Amino acid sequence: MIPSRRIAPVLACLGIVVSLAGCGRGKADHVLVRESFNSDNTYSRNFEVAPAAACEAARRALLSQGYIVARADAAAVEGSKNFQPTEESHEQLDLRISCVAQDDHAWVFVSAVQDRYALKKSATSASVGVGVLGSVSLPVGSSNDSMVRVASVTVQDADFYKRFFERLAMYLPKPSGKPSAQAAPPPPPPPAPPAPVAPAPEVAPEVTAPARLPAPPPVTEPAPSAASSQAQDTKPQDTPLP
Repeated sequence: MIPSRRIAPVLACLGIVVSLAGCGRGKADHVLVRESFNSDNTYSRNFEVAPAAACEAARRALLSQGYIVARADAAAVEGSKNFQPTEESHEQLDLRISCVAQDDHAWVFVSAVQDRYALKKSATSASVGVGVLGSVSLPVGSSNDSMVRVASVTVQDADFYKRFFERLAMYLPKPSGKPSAQAAPPPPPPPAPPAPVAPAPEVAPEVTAPARLPAPPPVTEPAPSAASSQAQDTKPQDTPLP
C-alpha cells in the first residue's frame, strides 16, 4: 500500500501536467480559430479577362516591384523577394498566384508566405596530440556561420493583398469598346475639301481685221520716143484697090 503522503505529491504533479496540456491545447485552438473560412475576398479577385491575361498581368505586377519570377504561365505565377532587416536576420517573401477560368471571367488567387532566417554561429575545435596525455581537443577562434530558418508564416494582411490586386489591375488589357485612359488622343479630322469654283465663261477670241496693204503706185506708160513716131509716119499707107 502506498502511503497517502506519497500519493499527494504524485497527484499534484499530474494536475500540473494536465493543466499545462490544457494550456497548450487552448493556445493551439486559438490559432485555429483564426482559420474561419469566411466569405471575404482577401486572397482572391474576379477580373473580366481570360486567365492567361490575368496571369500575365500578375507577372508584370511582380516584376514592377523587384520580385524574381521563377514560374510564369497561363495558369500560375510564382515569385520571391528578399529582405534584410538586420545584419543577423534574413526574410524572404514568396508569392504564388493561380488563375482559374469561370465562364468568360478569371478568378485570381494569391497567397504570400514569409520565411524568416537567423544567423547561427558554431565554433570549431581542433585535436592536438600530446605524447603523454594522448589527443586533446582545444577550441579555436574560427566559427562557421549559416542561415537557419526559424519561422514560416502565411501573410494574412488584407491591405497587403489589396495593394497587390490594385497593382495587378493596372496591367490588365483594356476592354474593347471603351477608350483607354492612357491611349493617345484621336487624330484631328481631315480638313474639309474646298468648295468647287465655277469655271470662268469662255471668251471668244477677238478677230482682228487683216492689215491693209498700201495701194500699188499707178502705172504710167512711157511716152513714145521720136524714132517710134517716125516709124509710124513712114509706114506705107494702104492704097485702095481699084
